[in-house]
Amino acid sequence: MKKINQIALIGALTAMSWSLMAQQTPAPKQTEAISIVGGTAHLGNGQVIQQATLVFENGQIIALGGPETPTKGQVISASGKHIYPGFITMGTSLGLIEVDAVKATDDQSDIGDMIPHVRSIIAYDAESKVVESMRPNGVLMSQVSPKGGMISGSSSVVQLDAWNWEDAAVKTDEGIHISWPNPIAQGRWWMGEDPGMKPNKNYPQQVDRLIQFIQEAKAYHQGGSSSRNEPYEALKDLLSGIDVAYVEADSERQIIDAVSKLKSVGIQKIAILGGREAYKVIPMLLENQVSVITQATHQLPFDADADYDMPFKLPKILADSGLVVAMHNMNEANHQNRNLPFYAGQLIGQGMNPEEALRLITQNPAKIMGIDHLYGTLEVGKSATLFISQGDALDMRTNQIEHAFIDGRHISLDTHQTKLYQRYSGKYQQ
Repeated sequence: MKKINQIALIGALTAMSWSLMAQQTPAPKQTEAISIVGGTAHLGNGQVIQQATLVFENGQIIALGGPETPTKGQVISASGKHIYPGFITMGTSLGLIEVDAVKATDDQSDIGDMIPHVRSIIAYDAESKVVESMRPNGVLMSQVSPKGGMISGSSSVVQLDAWNWEDAAVKTDEGIHISWPNPIAQGRWWMGEDPGMKPNKNYPQQVDRLIQFIQEAKAYHQGGSSSRNEPYEALKDLLSGIDVAYVEADSERQIIDAVSKLKSVGIQKIAILGGREAYKVIPMLLENQVSVITQATHQLPFDADADYDMPFKLPKILADSGLVVAMHNMNEANHQNRNLPFYAGQLIGQGMNPEEALRLITQNPAKIMGIDHLYGTLEVGKSATLFISQGDALDMRTNQIEHAFIDGRHISLDTHQTKLYQRYSGKYQQ
């Protein structure tokens, strides 16, 4: 019995040591003014200030200009370096999935087809090792999104240095995620079905079911029902024009049907997630003020007959037309969200202006999610959520971040991975 107790104690202490090593302490609130001087400030709105001076206090930018701008408090030299607003990734499972292959760590999806009342924010793990690995590349904020069913639930915006989901939350339940039915079906070869593409015979019924549910929710709010219905309650802000409908749709028909059907039931704010064929319906998207959140640029062509470089040039085509465009990485491995700046950097090789490419991961996502009054750009009065990089942060060769701040807090850039790197680097020096 004594031996068993000793083994149990050793196991508990080992688990505790791993837990303590895995948990990072969030940075404390800013206590004195900080001035960053001499760097090239990329404001995120298309403008650049050379030899910039940026001053922030109490988590807010209080001065921004050229070298003549007075400094205050602690001074950080950024001579020869670059200052950026924190990058914002959208449509992610950050903090909801720790290990893709381990079901017990997956809190992104729930059971059911119509579950708008599922709140992804309450499942967000602020101490996730995946979350902390975003910061060294400049990704400081994220939209945490649900998945599964036709109406998956609500997403929220978080900052990536916090004790828990309450501290991390920047804007909760800011949108409802909808997976639009696919008019094309593909056979499940692993079940002996024909793997070829064919029309989805159930598509009209699936769309009707989705729209009927929204109409029922609308009638529920107009009729003043005596009994409370949580799924219908969750659609209140969407139907009133406060929340955004984030619709996963790729094909031309999906996009046209989604926009026309949702507009017909009174949904005002729509953003397309994916939008592989959005370039075919640009006039309709502009007319209905629909934003597009494209997939990551680092991928293969969408279809067998698509241009080989369409994933690279799609965001530029859409942005050049006047659409509000952002980027997301929903269909790739969760940890790949750290490569967000390099997806935007790919567009520069396609002819996009570097400052316009920067908009896709700063100002535009903030605008789509309704947080652009505080985040997304470097402006006086906005949050001091920013970082300093040794070089161009959109180039993986020069993205070397020295300092990062979230709401003025000087955050750590250490991660589980950097600790392992330091540990094993020391091994070969012994």
